[in-house]
Amino acid sequence: MPKHGKKYRNAVEGREQGVRISVDEAVKQAVEKAFAKFDETVDVVFNLGVDPKYSDQMVRGACTLPNGLGKDVRVLALCKGDKQAEAKEAGADYVGEAELIEKIQGGWFDFDKVVATPDMMALVGKIGRVLGPRGLMPNAKTGTVTFDIGVAVQELKAGKVEFKVDKAGVLHAPLGKVSFGPEKIMENLQALFAQVMRLKPSGAKGTYVQGAAVSTTMGPGYKIDPQTLRKLEEV
Repeated sequence: MPKHGKKYRNAVEGREQGVRISVDEAVKQAVEKAFAKFDETVDVVFNLGVDPKYSDQMVRGACTLPNGLGKDVRVLALCKGDKQAEAKEAGADYVGEAELIEKIQGGWFDFDKVVATPDMMALVGKIGRVLGPRGLMPNAKTGTVTFDIGVAVQELKAGKVEFKVDKAGVLHAPLGKVSFGPEKIMENLQALFAQVMRLKPSGAKGTYVQGAAVSTTMGPGYKIDPQTLRKLEEV
């Protein structure tokens, strides 16, 4: 059994393990009991009733959080011609084409997100093996392969979150910083949950959202009663 520090033990004191609480209370406790000296990230995990090994049960998408993520996102834009000026104007940190792909092949990864125009994907495919494992490969389903490069850059800089269910049917995503407070975290969670529900696969059978939990970077997880998530759809 892993040993936790005093601050962690204080955070879980009085909490009944395994008990599911309302979504409001889970967010409130996660934020209020955060104890790290830095501004921790608040995360959510959804346990979905899908089997991603079947293509018609894959859940993958993106969502622009209304309150952002609370951090500076370094965006790399791979595009040509006039689209480079559009990307720069939108706030892209790095803009280019073949020269940047060569730089990445050499081991450069000083960026957080990558967007590309469709006419660049033949070149981008050459670095797919290094971008993919890092979750950086542009994808049309998440809006990061598009000729509307300026819009894509602005959304990422504003706090657009990309997500993809793993092979166990678990979907993980950040919701912002502890300093946001419970209200803004709830607003971000509402937007994300709505998007996850919109992406419910046609092949998914039975209960779609089987469980959920929120936690901070260093803190414990707070299990959410899935029934209370329904209120997020009603707001």
